[in-house]
Amino acid sequence: MRTLPLFLLCGFLVLFARPAQGAPSRTYKVVVHESNPMTEVSRAQLSQLFFKKSTQWESGATALPVDLNDSSPVRAAFCDEVLKRSLPAVRAFWQQRIFSGRDVPPPELASETDVLAFVRANPGAVGYVAVGTPTPGLKVVTILD
Repeated sequence: MRTLPLFLLCGFLVLFARPAQGAPSRTYKVVVHESNPMTEVSRAQLSQLFFKKSTQWESGATALPVDLNDSSPVRAAFCDEVLKRSLPAVRAFWQQRIFSGRDVPPPELASETDVLAFVRANPGAVGYVAVGTPTPGLKVVTILD
């Protein structure tokens, strides 16, 4: 009988416990060309760039988003967390845009190495890679939620 109040207290704490505050743990990081003045970007702005609803950085430079291929778990996480859509939903969005002749998706590159090379070669480029991937010569930007 003594364990019942303890059990109820633990259940109450589990129900009302708050997650630790701070930045969410991500499996990817967003990279831009080292000449890009951005040091942080909102999730909403990043989503607008990858859906090509916005085509310029705040500086006026043309934005060039680049994706990893469909089989990448990093891409799936980026779609879920930044674009707020599943990877199949993002594919369906682009199929509809292509079919209607309105736009084409960002280029899909086969590897993180290819994404990094693309971003290094294009001052307006923005891409993402796994959080542990070295990114020499590039700037990692902070995502604001």
